[in-house]
Amino acid sequence: MKFRHFIWILFISIFVNAQNSFEIKDAKKVVIPFKLINNLIFIPVNINGAELTFLLDTGVAETSIFSLENKEVKLTSLEKIKFSGLGGNASIDGFRSDNNIGKIGKNYINNSLSLFIIVNQDFNISSHVGIPVNGIIGYHFFKDHPISIDYISKKITIYNDMDLFRKKVKKFDEFSISIEKSKPYMEADVEMTTEKKSSKLLIDLGNSDPIWLFPTLIKNFVYNRPNIDDFLGRGFNGDVYGKRSRIHNFYLGNFKFEKPLTAMPDEYSIQHVNLVENRRGSIGGEIMRRFTVVFDYPNQKLYLRKNKNYDDPFHFNMSGLDFQQDGLQWENDSFALETKNANNASNGIEVINNNLQYKFVLKPLFSIAGVRKDSPADKAGFKKDDKVITINGRKTLDMTLEHIMELMKSDEGKTITMLIKRKGQELTLSFTLEDPIPYQE
Repeated sequence: MKFRHFIWILFISIFVNAQNSFEIKDAKKVVIPFKLINNLIFIPVNINGAELTFLLDTGVAETSIFSLENKEVKLTSLEKIKFSGLGGNASIDGFRSDNNIGKIGKNYINNSLSLFIIVNQDFNISSHVGIPVNGIIGYHFFKDHPISIDYISKKITIYNDMDLFRKKVKKFDEFSISIEKSKPYMEADVEMTTEKKSSKLLIDLGNSDPIWLFPTLIKNFVYNRPNIDDFLGRGFNGDVYGKRSRIHNFYLGNFKFEKPLTAMPDEYSIQHVNLVENRRGSIGGEIMRRFTVVFDYPNQKLYLRKNKNYDDPFHFNMSGLDFQQDGLQWENDSFALETKNANNASNGIEVINNNLQYKFVLKPLFSIAGVRKDSPADKAGFKKDDKVITINGRKTLDMTLEHIMELMKSDEGKTITMLIKRKGQELTLSFTLEDPIPYQE
């Protein structure tokens, strides 16, 4: 299974339990730290006493568990159900469990949390993120309180005091949103080449790309050139394919983004998705991370204030390689421990004894999850399942998955040399990073 750009797309059409609500206990606000990996937000969630990690995603209605790793969670009253969404097939099987206790931080608590359990291990995204991920949480996290996401400090603030909240957003740009089928939508302007067109887009924090557009739902849609055929992500029903390109400009009110990358899923991949009326695509994490973002679901408002990421260029993975973490291995690290001879030092002579010490640490293993056809890596001879030993002379044991992906997006024209292992044989392969979709006027 592949997750290029770590896109996670879930669409669940299930009746929403009105009692399924998080409440703030005895506090004016709750602050929750998060991990940001490839534009995706991961938060700690305690389910029935078990400490788990969830992806925070405005693009889903319900709270789901798809992997427990070595964790044990006691769940009540399992009921078999079906999930549907992006991909070619109609649905997959799963389970529902009601009346669980969910805690996020010390004071954000849901005593009637409904959970949806996905038993298909194809949805275990941990190897494609680089950390253990147990589930995904969406609408119920946001629905009852204003929530601020600070991408720079990596902290989420949930407000229980409206005066405090209004003070927070005083200097933000305000936008109207609509909450439909438990997900937030807003109007934005898409400028493919020269003409602005207002488009209704889902605000999707679970999508790491900048923008998605649905060509089959846009009248007289013409793909910008150049474009490439690509794997876009993974939905409930299988792999999602389509094209990638760049558009001229993208606008959120007075905020303007030049030449953003845009993914466009094919008709087959969205055929089973129950889309809201007039939806034309999605705004993803690569756009939203350029702001401090405040969602106010109860009043259907969004507040944005640009941060230091705002002017970052839109980089593409120019290698054509998908990477995954295959697990961890124990690695022997040695280091010198210096000790001084005090007696000799008193005679004006200092003697240093170097004692070689050893420690064993767990370090990650990486492999190639996929190779885009006709990409620089494809032409260099890389193949799926190649084990990655070094990149530009540095051991991948000392790297993270996110760092590897950043290298593949770094500088066009940069040479990447990798030592790989294939069927027990070590090979050294090189390629030059090349943007396959530069915007052309």
